[in-house]
Amino acid sequence: MRYRKLDANGDYTFGQGSGNFYQDQPEAVAQAVLTRLRLIQGEWFLDITAGTPYNSKVLGAGTIGSYDLAIQDVILNTPGVLSIVDYNSGVNPENRQALINCTIDTKFGKTTVATNL
Repeated sequence: MRYRKLDANGDYTFGQGSGNFYQDQPEAVAQAVLTRLRLIQGEWFLDITAGTPYNSKVLGAGTIGSYDLAIQDVILNTPGVLSIVDYNSGVNPENRQALINCTIDTKFGKTTVATNL
């Protein structure tokens, strides 16, 4: 698995050759998880099933029982993820963000994924 590293602003990094990539590392899988969590299902025209089902299972009334399961399903179905070791989520009502923090076991080792969605 190979993923280009991102800088603090979420932009691709350049200028360090192969040093700009995660190659067969837990961080590559973590970045794949973040990419899938940040993609709204139906947004990518080449595969409208890819991404997180925010509109149907995460956002809105009546999703309290389903949003964690939907997010965990996206994480577990990311290539390279073997299992979720630890998972925590929360909501910040002031800025209307979901907070996700989890430890995943990948085929390259364990890593942490933390994001505000």
